[in-house]
Amino acid sequence: MSYLAKHRGAPLSPRKARLIIDLIRGKDLGMALSILQFAPQRAAKLLYKVVRSAQANAENLGVEDVDKLYVSKAWVDESFRIKRFRPRSRGMANPYVRRRSHLCVELDVRGE
Repeated sequence: MSYLAKHRGAPLSPRKARLIIDLIRGKDLGMALSILQFAPQRAAKLLYKVVRSAQANAENLGVEDVDKLYVSKAWVDESFRIKRFRPRSRGMANPYVRRRSHLCVELDVRGE
């Protein structure tokens, strides 16, 4: 049985989040948490919370041994975009887009 946790609308771009999520996919739970804890990127802090939430979901649903959990699936989807304008000279403005993402982590018991 798999245990899922999501963070919807995370304030970071999906491209930057995918760089970090590729590091933990397929790793054991303890290894994934230690990688995320010591990674300097901002996405690592957000993903750490998502992985801990998936771990708590697994514990609530009755996993006996948490050491057997591993990150079976992890993916990032693009969320909504926020359109903003940056002021320029002579009264002009340039548009830019603030991207957001959905972070999803699925844990599973190794050996099943």
